[in-house]
Amino acid sequence: MGYFLLLLTTLSWSFVGIFVKAAASMVDSTTITFARFSLGIVFLGILLWIQRGKLGTKLDTRWVWIGAIGKSCNYFFENMAISIGYSYGNILVGPIQTVILLFVSVWIFKERVAARGWIAGALCIMGVLCISWNGLPFSLMLASNGITTLLFVLSAIGTAFHVLSQKMLVQSMESGPMNYSIFLLCSIMMALPLPFQAHLTGPVSLWGIGALIGLGLITGLSFNWFAEALKRVSFAAAVIISNSGALFTILWSYLFFHDRITVYILSGAGLFIGGLLLLNWPLRQARLPKTRAGSAAEA
Repeated sequence: MGYFLLLLTTLSWSFVGIFVKAAASMVDSTTITFARFSLGIVFLGILLWIQRGKLGTKLDTRWVWIGAIGKSCNYFFENMAISIGYSYGNILVGPIQTVILLFVSVWIFKERVAARGWIAGALCIMGVLCISWNGLPFSLMLASNGITTLLFVLSAIGTAFHVLSQKMLVQSMESGPMNYSIFLLCSIMMALPLPFQAHLTGPVSLWGIGALIGLGLITGLSFNWFAEALKRVSFAAAVIISNSGALFTILWSYLFFHDRITVYILSGAGLFIGGLLLLNWPLRQARLPKTRAGSAAEA
């Protein structure tokens, strides 16, 4: 059961880019962001009510608000970048977030990062640069990929703050109520610009509606699937399977949208996956909840 949940989580995260791209053919990126959160809290609320008989909402904590602002920025900029770029582009968020958190751990938390951590960070940066470059001349790279890469960087900054909030909240809140509280605030925040930005970008279709529902399911349920999976599988399996999601994302991008997958894309993905494996592999089981919070935030 644990491996099934872990694979289900990894596969669901790998479909995010496909769903966002499909939904973008029907509605704007702001509406997609609002739908991800609002449908997410519906599905998560149903699950929590079945499991606990209550939602456990807690909105009077500073780190819940920080997490909500961070996650809102994460989805807002990610959805915008995917809408105008390639459906596999969100694979950049994870490695950029990892590098940001490395610097935060040193500058803010005054933690010592071993040489292995800096090597892993360098591999992540090299992977991101390789994917952004994609073999193009520098001027053309800036014109075609520069904006989307910048948007993914902003998305990664947002998810880094979300990870920090999880690190602060995990000792006092269970993951279900914590995510519900954060996503509820995110829904409210992302509803504010809707009257000014919401619009149809194309005809209403079952494919677009299904994509929005799929995004809501992933947002609402995948975090709980992942938390349950970590209770049942080895850490090594969790590291390998969860980080393989980027390869699935690239595969779906090619199969569904026929995006051109070059050796630069595959090489870059290999570099940052290697960096993420190097950074996470030696960690002890006891540190698992703190460490895996970062991976759960990529969805």
